Amino acid sequence: MKVFSVVGITKSGKTTTIESIIEELKRRRYSVGSVKDIHFEEFAIDTEGTNTHRHWQAGSELVTARGLYETDVLHKRQLTVTEILDFYDQDFVVLEGVEDFFAPRIVTAHTVEEIDERLDERAFAISGRIAAQRKEYRGLPVINALDDREALVDLIEEKVFPALPNLPVQCCGACGLSCEQMTASILRGERNRSDCVIEGGGVELYVGGKKIDMVPFVQALLRNAVEGVASELDGYRHNVPLEVKIHDRSAR
Repeated sequence: MKVFSVVGITKSGKTTTIESIIEELKRRRYSVGSVKDIHFEEFAIDTEGTNTHRHWQAGSELVTARGLYETDVLHKRQLTVTEILDFYDQDFVVLEGVEDFFAPRIVTAHTVEEIDERLDERAFAISGRIAAQRKEYRGLPVINALDDREALVDLIEEKVFPALPNLPVQCCGACGLSCEQMTASILRGERNRSDCVIEGGGVELYVGGKKIDMVPFVQALLRNAVEGVASELDGYRHNVPLEVKIHDRSAR
């Protein structure tokens, strides 16, 4: 799943840019998902006095409201972007206004001052209202999403890659870079997505069908533990894949 973000101040053209991108990606037969970050402290879908709110007050940890035309799953806390993306399996997911996830980004703005406020090494394009005034800024293309959406999506296809684990450098850093630095390095063509050592360690853990990212140290611990037990059993062979399945005891 490839993930990128569109960031910019209010009325800079974020949503319009995203609409054009989604329409063009769909025209190219990609599946697309989106995440909208709402920077309004009082925002809440669930309001006091509703039946779903009463469910939560009574102690329900996850509340689902199913209507005739939509289903809303209510988490009564702010999920991380990584947790949110676990619900997606689309080809592309576009994040609107999300700042706390290390993914390639498009910056929208009215002025160059607004670009500078959000410009960093993760940016690979500029769009929004300023695209009516210029075609380039600091080496980055400025593309009008309404008039030239094909060029913008061509660039997305070229630059955007499957999401990195987005771990803080103190938890991993085994590749020598943080996930933010790795994102920038991939965009510059200095590294490849396959250079992420978390996915190249040869050890995978799935819990309930969901893959769990593990830093190299944890992968080594799990590998050594499983191989240590398996090597004492009849039928063990060195340098062949091992598979362990642990079933839910309550399901028996």
